[in-house]
Amino acid sequence: MLTRDELVKFLNETLKLTEFAGDYSNNGLQIEGKDEVKKVLFAVDGCQEVFDIAAQEKCDFIFVHHGISWGGGLKRWIGMDAKRFQTLFANGISLYAAHLPLDAHPVYGNNAVLADLTGLSDRQGFFEYCGVDIGFSGSLSGEMSLGDIAAQLGETLEVEPLLRGDANRSIRKAAIVSGGGGVDSIYAAKAAGCDLLITGEMEHIMHHPAQELDIAIIALGHYASETVGPLAMQKLVAEKFGVETLFAEVPTGL
Repeated sequence: MLTRDELVKFLNETLKLTEFAGDYSNNGLQIEGKDEVKKVLFAVDGCQEVFDIAAQEKCDFIFVHHGISWGGGLKRWIGMDAKRFQTLFANGISLYAAHLPLDAHPVYGNNAVLADLTGLSDRQGFFEYCGVDIGFSGSLSGEMSLGDIAAQLGETLEVEPLLRGDANRSIRKAAIVSGGGGVDSIYAAKAAGCDLLITGEMEHIMHHPAQELDIAIIALGHYASETVGPLAMQKLVAEKFGVETLFAEVPTGL
């Protein structure tokens, strides 16, 4: 029998939560549900749709990248928040969130898996955020065009990436930061000697710095770029504990 506390301890240790004291997300167990865990749901976002799926599928435990407790936490448990809590508590469902720890993990993290999919070698930590490097930079095994890299990632993640730069441009070194690295990630990619930044969001303010610093960009979408970490953790938990797992696909299109 897998217990809630046993699973939480495993996740805390695997993702090294103690190393992310500067993260404004309240990483770890955010809602305490039933003691026994028979079925675990994995998702990107802690939201009502995900919680409803967990209840319908009779899950005991939810693992998400974006939880519902940030910084100082909630001040009033009313409206939307009250409904979320009611769904979780009424069904005895635990909620566990891993924000930066899941971005940064060298094996199961969003950026590590994206680096695997891109074929990056000679990896170095990239893009310091809240005191830790959450992304990776590295070299491609051989020269690839910007368009080919985008097509490869797009096919795997089932998205149409947004490109900035000549699709025929030859890429030798890339930097990866999932979600939204913003304009600072462009400066960091240039400092790391990269030709390409692979990220989630492409913001308006990133266009001109990327062009002037000659950094190509592949934007996969915030959501799509952060599905890979939860999916890797789903596989790990299923293999480690033999518990039933499923992934809630709730895309935002962003």
